[in-house]
Order: sequence, then structure tokens, then C-alpha cells
Amino acid sequence: MRSFPGPALAIVDKLRAAAEQDPACAIAFQGSPGANSHRAATEARPDALPLPCFSFEDALEAVKDGRAGQAIIPIENSQHGRVADIHFLLPESGLSIVGEYFMPIHHALMGLGHGPFEAAYSHPQALGQSRLFLRERGIVPLSHADTAGAAAFVAEKGDPKISAIAPAIAAELYGLDIVETHVEDSADNMTRFVILAADQLSLAALGDTPAITTFVFEVKNIPAALYKALGGFATNGVNMTKLESYQEGASFSASKFYADIMGAPGDPAVDRALEECAFHSKELRILGTYAQGRARG
Repeated sequence: MRSFPGPALAIVDKLRAAAEQDPACAIAFQGSPGANSHRAATEARPDALPLPCFSFEDALEAVKDGRAGQAIIPIENSQHGRVADIHFLLPESGLSIVGEYFMPIHHALMGLGHGPFEAAYSHPQALGQSRLFLRERGIVPLSHADTAGAAAFVAEKGDPKISAIAPAIAAELYGLDIVETHVEDSADNMTRFVILAADQLSLAALGDTPAITTFVFEVKNIPAALYKALGGFATNGVNMTKLESYQEGASFSASKFYADIMGAPGDPAVDRALEECAFHSKELRILGTYAQGRARG
């Protein structure tokens, strides 16, 4: 908790103290107060107590340790792709995905004064989403742990030549001037968050709500292994909305995959497809089944 920039610490301590009074109602997020994940936490779970954590691992640990009932983690952005290494973090954590939340992302350029600025600090995702804006103005992008933390860092440094790219609320929290709003390069900039808890969501609680099932699997190191593993989804009419490959370890002998499908276990078509995928895989693990945050297709 003490790794946050100085201007953020008082707010962090206040939010942490509130969360400690009712851990079951706390929702952990990565970043300083005012970060996009903070906003997502309050919008996705309006009745929850936001608990700021310095890293994604810290946010997951807060749930595992019982300091928070849930955590919210950004996993992908429409403009800049994968956000967090959820493929590694989530299976290791033992937590389950119990929800998703889609949030439009807007960034502002802020600093002490109105520039010109030599550099802009922010999370690598925000810098990537504002790449053209920064290049056109000759501002050097510099990485920071999170967007609002970058704003607090700029306030702490007191250097009028540096700036931050962060949500507009961060300027208010840390006493900075907003120089320009909507500095993201794409007007439809959207981030998908997943909500995590210690226990899987009850399938009965979903009822007839359209669901997403997320799972990871490792194919066998044989020809056409992926083709065979995915064949069951096609023959059973199960729509796969996401498939990403990743390597674990140094052998590079076989790929692991992170996938989302529409539907839930208990549906005969989903059960058959997952069974066939598991048959052609070394391992298959369901990370969660939860209500769709927005319609697919």
C-alpha cells in the first residue's frame, strides 16, 4: 500500500480503512484512486467499497486473503489489445470469474500549468491508446504503474515540464490542470473488465440470462491438436467469442489457450463441446461462467 505516490496515500488509507470495516463488501482494483479501474469498480459494483491495490497480483491477493470479497481486473482494450496477463494470474490465483463489465475509456492530458510538456507519464495501455496524440505534439511517453498514479506522481514532482495522461477525475484529486480532454486516438475506446471472487457463480443464479464461460486449455503436442480440440464447438453449434494462445515455461513444446464461449455448462451442446475439447487436451480448466456484460454478435 505504501508504494503509491505521496499525494495518493491519504486517499488510499481512507479507502482501505473503510474496506477493513466490511471486507465482504470490498472490491479490490489495481491503481491509485481515480484510475479507470477505480471508476469501473464503482460503476460495476455501486454498493461495494473500493480497495486500491498497487498491482494486479495485490488485487487478487486481497480476495484470497479475505480483505475483499471481489476484485475487478481489466483484461482487454478495443484499441490496444490485452491489458493484464490474466492467462497466468487467474489460474494461479484459484479465483473464479463471476462477471464482466465494459467501460468506455477517455483520457485527459494534465499537469502543473498548461505546458508545453516534454514528457507524459501513464500506464502503458493509456500511452498506447494516445500514441498518435503524443507523437504529433512531440511529447515523450513514459511508463507508470497506473494512470491516476501517474497524475499523483506529476503532482508530487512539481515539474511543470512533465504531464500525465489519466482520467479527468485524477486532475481534481491531485490538484492538476487539465490541458486537453479526449486525447485517446479512437473515439470508441473500450475496455473489458472481469470481476473475480473466491467461489464460482452458481449456475442456478444465472437462470435464463445469456452467459459466457471462460476456460483455459493446453493442447497435446501432436499434429492438428488445436483443430481437433475446437471441432466440438463447431459441430455442437457453440459460438466461441475469444481465443488467445500463450506459452508457459521455456520448452515452447505446446501452446495453452484462453477462450470464451457463449453458453454455460449444463447446456448439452456446451457440455459435449467441452468434453470433446478436454479429450484432445492435456488439461482444461473452467475459470468461470457468468452473465454477459453486453450482447455478442
